[in-house]
Amino acid sequence: MGKIIRAYIFPHPPILIPDIGKGKEKEAMRTIEACVKAAGDIASDRPGTVILTSPHAPLFQDYIYISSAEKLRGDFGAFRASEIAMSFDNNIVLAGNIAAKAREHDIPAGSLEKHIMKRYGITDMLDHGAMVPLYFIDKVFKGFKLVLISLSGLPAHELYKFGMCIAEAVSETDEDVVFIGSGDLSHKLTIDAPYGYNAKGEIFDRAVTEAISKNDPGSLIEMDPGLCESAAECGLRSFIMMYGALDGYELHSEVYSYEGPFGVGYAVARINPGQQSRERRMYGNFLRGITRKIAEYRKNEDPYVLLARETLEAFVTGRDIPEVSNELPEEMRNKKAGVFVSIKKHGQLRGCIGTTSPTQKNIAEEIMRNSISAGTGDPRFDPVGENELEDLVYSVDVLTESEPIKSVGELDVKKYGVIVKSGYRSGLLLPDLEGVDTPEKQVEIALRKAGIDKNDSYRMERFEVIRHH
Repeated sequence: MGKIIRAYIFPHPPILIPDIGKGKEKEAMRTIEACVKAAGDIASDRPGTVILTSPHAPLFQDYIYISSAEKLRGDFGAFRASEIAMSFDNNIVLAGNIAAKAREHDIPAGSLEKHIMKRYGITDMLDHGAMVPLYFIDKVFKGFKLVLISLSGLPAHELYKFGMCIAEAVSETDEDVVFIGSGDLSHKLTIDAPYGYNAKGEIFDRAVTEAISKNDPGSLIEMDPGLCESAAECGLRSFIMMYGALDGYELHSEVYSYEGPFGVGYAVARINPGQQSRERRMYGNFLRGITRKIAEYRKNEDPYVLLARETLEAFVTGRDIPEVSNELPEEMRNKKAGVFVSIKKHGQLRGCIGTTSPTQKNIAEEIMRNSISAGTGDPRFDPVGENELEDLVYSVDVLTESEPIKSVGELDVKKYGVIVKSGYRSGLLLPDLEGVDTPEKQVEIALRKAGIDKNDSYRMERFEVIRHH
């Protein structure tokens, strides 16, 4: 029976490679030494196959891509080092079995047909998220097969479940397998970091490295999405898949190194699975925790949120839409306002539609109309299905009348939303959104939503909201 004998967390900055770093790599010597150590450990393990998850492989919101190319090749040409090239045999049988196990558990995963890959400009070339860890391994150990897996925008607990599918497929082989979760941590540790500085970057990195040291994947699954976005991380989903593949085992981990040169957090770690233990089967606990949180949330819904939820549930299930009851608050029945309804599923946006000014005869009807639109008419998402209703949480923003402003200095991202207008184009961004921490970023996103170039002439308005959640 096959087994994942070891798992490793690797960072993937190409600058670690001397021919690319050209001396700058010396600023990350602790990381390089740890990567060399981890590669040596893998050489000692002598696995028949290495499974590698990369944040930079083709990424889809609701699909996990698994390469089916016979040969997995790559080079560092994008970093002016095309002479550094590698090629590995793909373990096509194992890759196919992983995809089949995932589909058995209702997780969309697998390869893509060639015409689809061509249409979207997708190739089977190894990305740098895979190439950097493999660079260190290839120097000391050759002859293994590779399975390359992308990440996805699926909820964290589903990524963990997908990792369990990987382990199930491995168990039906006769191979020793090593799992590599490739990923950097925060990209906002210093002022000169790739995405600027945010104090939450250090908080995120500390939380991740502590979770690894304490063998606590639950902390990774339950990580606040706002913290993740503020930290500009890239590896968390890779690590969650890895821990899913180790579900049911006693874990013994060692963080070989952590440092943040260049404003980016790099961690190298080894995780050894020990004996299988019923107490270490975590997936059911995660699901029960999610159910409890949603139940608690719904117990505290106010009339605005309750109306939004009951309206969409009735629409999706084909029941009669609720009427505007006299038991609703007077404001909902007798006042008009623009309203935004936002829907989230497992912490991720599932739909958001709103009106900047009233279009219905009262706030209640505005909520009802926009709730249905958010669940079934947001062009970014498929319509909500009946099987999803129990997983959804809602928030309702009632807008005040907007007022013109002359400069970004009149905005406060926590207090005010912004509307930008140029000709017939307009864009709106609500206040107090995760990851939007400056007025400049708020305006930038609103302009992008409106299709207005930042150098074009445009007008701005601000408004406040009363948020119900």
